[in-house]
Amino acid sequence: MNPITFRQDIEPLDLGAILNIVQSSGFFSAAEVELACELAADRLEHGKQCSYQFLFAEDSGQVVGYTCYGLIPATAGSYDLYWIAISDALRGCGLGKILLQKTEDLILNTGGLQIYAETSSRSQYAPTHRFYENCGYIPEAVLKAFYAPDDSKIIYSKALK
Repeated sequence: MNPITFRQDIEPLDLGAILNIVQSSGFFSAAEVELACELAADRLEHGKQCSYQFLFAEDSGQVVGYTCYGLIPATAGSYDLYWIAISDALRGCGLGKILLQKTEDLILNTGGLQIYAETSSRSQYAPTHRFYENCGYIPEAVLKAFYAPDDSKIIYSKALK
């Protein structure tokens, strides 16, 4: 792996990279993949007036991971982590932890106090649960049968101060 660089500005070519990264995980439905691309398209169209913010990780100029996050309206410093995804080729090598830490630093530097991440309770998400917990997140709530009868939503949180 070459030295990873990071940037916040979104570029039109990032839509294809986001699509490829999210699809490569094999975890997300077609509707979820479409949503990931819609958030990026919204940021491209509306610029800084859009509430969705991004951090991209690049290897030799190629996007290999990203986060999408934003301030939760009507809160005093609570942020949602909408997406964190790493390309299949680099998943499991520690890039996700670095990307998440850099995202947390950006949020903290803008006055953020708390970050929330939601995920599925399905067994295929056990590595995701471990990832969040290893990064200092705690499960705050479980919304039973949220996504489907046997698929609850787990809401993780982390205080940034």
